[in-house]
Amino acid sequence: MDNFIVSARKYRPATFETVVGQQHITNTLKNAIKNNQLAQAFLFCGPRGVGKTTCARILAKTINCTNLQPNGEACGECDSCRAFQNGNSFNVHELDAASNNSVDDIRSLIDQVRIPPQAARYKVYIIDEVHMLSQAAFNAFLKTLEEPPNYAIFILATTEKHKILPTILSRCQIFDFNRIRVEDMSGHLANIAKKENISYEDDGLHIIAQKADGGLRDALSMFDQIVSFSGANVTYKAVIDNLNILDYDYYFNITDRLLQEDSAQTLLLFDEILSKGFDGAHFISGLSEHLRNLLVGKDTSTIKLLEVSETIKARYLQQSQAASASFLLSAMNIANQCEIGYKQSKNQRLQVELALLKMSNLQSVFNLASMPAGNAAAPNGELKKKPDTSVNQSPPQSKINDDVAIVRDTPVSYNTGKISQSAPVTSAPVSATLSLSAKPVAVKEPAAEKVNSFVPNINIPTSSIKIPKFNELGKIVEEEAKEEEDPYLKGEDKEAFTQDQFLQSWSNYAAKIKADGKAMSLVTIFTANAPKHINKEIYEIVVSNKVQEAAFKEERPYLLNYLRTTLRNFDIEVNVRVEETTAVRKPYTSLEKFQYLAAKNPQLLELRSRFNLDFD
Repeated sequence: MDNFIVSARKYRPATFETVVGQQHITNTLKNAIKNNQLAQAFLFCGPRGVGKTTCARILAKTINCTNLQPNGEACGECDSCRAFQNGNSFNVHELDAASNNSVDDIRSLIDQVRIPPQAARYKVYIIDEVHMLSQAAFNAFLKTLEEPPNYAIFILATTEKHKILPTILSRCQIFDFNRIRVEDMSGHLANIAKKENISYEDDGLHIIAQKADGGLRDALSMFDQIVSFSGANVTYKAVIDNLNILDYDYYFNITDRLLQEDSAQTLLLFDEILSKGFDGAHFISGLSEHLRNLLVGKDTSTIKLLEVSETIKARYLQQSQAASASFLLSAMNIANQCEIGYKQSKNQRLQVELALLKMSNLQSVFNLASMPAGNAAAPNGELKKKPDTSVNQSPPQSKINDDVAIVRDTPVSYNTGKISQSAPVTSAPVSATLSLSAKPVAVKEPAAEKVNSFVPNINIPTSSIKIPKFNELGKIVEEEAKEEEDPYLKGEDKEAFTQDQFLQSWSNYAAKIKADGKAMSLVTIFTANAPKHINKEIYEIVVSNKVQEAAFKEERPYLLNYLRTTLRNFDIEVNVRVEETTAVRKPYTSLEKFQYLAAKNPQLLELRSRFNLDFD
């Protein structure tokens, strides 16, 4: 009985043509070989299982082939090709940097580089997982990588390019490998199934390719697992049962229930999913992907973004016609928020169920939002249009000019949410009313929703409104504005008061502003100096700078209102005056002390000059 060889090894590509999904790299390498323009170092980057090491081995075999084919492929029959395929080639060396990442390992490699190839043109060194090399190992490798012998070629492979030193990157030709597309992987799996006489379903192979997430090696490993599980019959059901994948049918059924607003069946389906061992986070993530596919399927230009089999794609296209873009976008947003808060929630099941209930009521929300505000809900649940009680309809806003239209015996209809208080008028009453209205405002919601928002009409009877003339109305508004700008209280009291009474009221106000928590600079103005009596009811307070003057002027209206009402005299005035003082600086240094004394006794200058004195 022969030993079983996994498909990832058995069907590993041996030529550039058999590499799956990396044509942009294989074509470049073949052209470089044919034109004899090989670089001294290559760096292959990309996710796991996409063919980096495979392409490195094919390149190493091809450049030493003695019978190169016209298409740039190795013949596979010469001594060099057979030695490579048997694994006993002396000209190809592989180093796993994950376990050989020290300086000594790199120094040993450098010593091997000095030995020329045997019966071959090039000596190839493949270093896998090169990002695992230590900093010292990278530095030791720099000089050799920059100036290797003309027969040495280095091929570096890594899954994490950002961890490699920029000095290493600058010495290599960099090739970025793509994730392998679902279609390419499923086609490759179908070819292997045919060679192995394995029956399969396209939907099952598509599920394997999607689960592999761009890595062909992972797809081949899952393929072998399902072949063993199903007895060489790779069906859709066998794949979802073995890989613990939620069936498409659940998502299609739940979406149908959401569109029908069947909350009960939606929750029952979710309970059935949980009973089969699936996690709520896995379910809500898959539902988000399902809603995304439905939205993609609504436009013919984006159908190519559906990475599913043709059978499933037809179901997506059918269901996408029944769901509006507004519903899909809103449901995707709800699912996304649920997925974000799932891990932080203490009741994770309730988190998902609440999201499903929100989705199942989206259609009702859209229908209610699209109805005008004048429509009301009938007792039986149907929307009933409210009768229009207005008598006259106003003209369009574009036709309203400066003239005021007066309509007799009709209410005033304002399309606003509040009623502004009108100014007092003095003109004669007019037995008429005004009719004003405006068009409803259309508010555009995201996700192509069109929801009209109407402000309720307020009918105000105006059988006795007094309408002033425009010139009188202007004077009234101007007078009211002046009154609002004047912060001082008005009064006629002029009672006599004593100086002690004034100072007592002053102290009381200072205590009041201190208790109110006002700035200490303001409190200092009121407590540092008492105001000076200038004339009759006029006083003056002296401050030391402009800042204090501005602070006092800001507080002055409240001060005067307090003093005038407390002392019952509205002629009291308190003015402010700035009297800046110059600070006297005491002499500090020896020179300053001498100058200070010399100013009082000039003979000290003569004494200093005669004896030629100086300061220490």
